[in-house]
Amino acid sequence: MVEPPGPDWELRRKARSGDTIMKPTSSGQRRVFIVDDHPLVREWLTTLIDQQPDLAVCGEAATASEAVRAIIASKPEVAIVDISLERSSGIELIKDLRKTCPTLVVLVLSMHEESHYAERALRAGAKGYIMKRETTKKVIDAIRTVLKGQFYLSDAIAQLITTQFVEGKTLSTLSPIEQLSDRELTVFDLLGQGLGTRLIAETLRISVKTVQAYCARIKEKLNLGSATELMREAMRHYESRNQPPK
Repeated sequence: MVEPPGPDWELRRKARSGDTIMKPTSSGQRRVFIVDDHPLVREWLTTLIDQQPDLAVCGEAATASEAVRAIIASKPEVAIVDISLERSSGIELIKDLRKTCPTLVVLVLSMHEESHYAERALRAGAKGYIMKRETTKKVIDAIRTVLKGQFYLSDAIAQLITTQFVEGKTLSTLSPIEQLSDRELTVFDLLGQGLGTRLIAETLRISVKTVQAYCARIKEKLNLGSATELMREAMRHYESRNQPPK
């Protein structure tokens, strides 16, 4: 005899389809919201967090725009945000959440080990940066640490930032990508996802002319001669940094 679907069946179906979902939590549990465009990551995190007696997932979203609306409605205490979101930017989302939900704690869960992504996230307002390859225990430790008001960094990221601080990072030692501003990097990432200037303008709520100005500055900083070279380099960079860790 086939068992009827459990109470979470509809939530799981929506999670797999990429819809924004919200669900009730028990009294006394710290409320967690997940923002990631990979359904399996959201499902893994939800299962992991809901197993903890002091934590509960109150909602999840796949995009930045969905996340802001749902977070305002569900009022979580901490949001777990991926840096790489389809057609949006985790950095820009963190900045938006800092304005709209100033008491919300943000923890970045990312596959990117470059220190400049962690630095940008922290400057934007995140309280922690942890790698997706970390153990489940460390992920839970990170959530509890930032909920206490403390900062949390993966060991590898902390070592990189410390080394760069001790050695002294100057403009001459920065890579071309590191020399991009946050907004320039966002435009560069969206180009890498295959978006044109008009769609980028709609996504970031800026004019096409402003996007074109960002593209011109990116080409100059990366020493690229044409729009075709810019698009090719953006796609190469996006694909390389979104490869799963070995």
